[in-house]
Amino acid sequence: MTLPKTILITSGPTREFIDPVRFISNLSTGTMGYQLAREARARNFKVILISGPTGLTPLKNVRFIPITTALQMRRMVKKFFSRVDCLIMTAAVSDYRTARSKPEKIKAQRPLTLRFVRNPDILGEISKHKGKKILVGFSLETRDLIKNARLKLKKKGLDFIVANKAGGRCRPFGDNKVSCMIIDKFENEKRLKNISKKKLSSLIFDKISAIEQA
Repeated sequence: MTLPKTILITSGPTREFIDPVRFISNLSTGTMGYQLAREARARNFKVILISGPTGLTPLKNVRFIPITTALQMRRMVKKFFSRVDCLIMTAAVSDYRTARSKPEKIKAQRPLTLRFVRNPDILGEISKHKGKKILVGFSLETRDLIKNARLKLKKKGLDFIVANKAGGRCRPFGDNKVSCMIIDKFENEKRLKNISKKKLSSLIFDKISAIEQA
């Protein structure tokens, strides 16, 4: 069988605005997604990178789609999903957004109550149209890492998932080395300790190639 020709990668955080100058977000730097894009490019895949706001420079010979919010991310993933052979969802999409972003800066007041609504589950939605495409997810947890990763793997119909732990000495953001587990749909598990994101990216694409050739 031929290897996948086009890879779609999502990366970075999303920002959900409270008013024109304030937003909620997370600590994602986009480093993992950009490293995966480099690895895919080095293996001669066509690469589409959908990225939330980061301090990273867009890569050459990679189609770069900048977004800001979760709803924008959803729109772009749906737009490009039919054109690709594999989706790697590394983006740290905000689970919630404000029910209504204020049109003007909110003045300091006490108390301030904000109402949040759930953002769409992009990977869960897109997995319903999986077909023969390869889907790879990431899971970041502070507790019950393996249990939660397995649940996400099954619920979203993934081929495999990369489970990272956060908290304490585990700081999986930026260029830090990571300790994680790769769990596939056949319940095979591979534990990786203190490896670079470059090495992890290589292992992820080795697994993608193995799945396609099986």
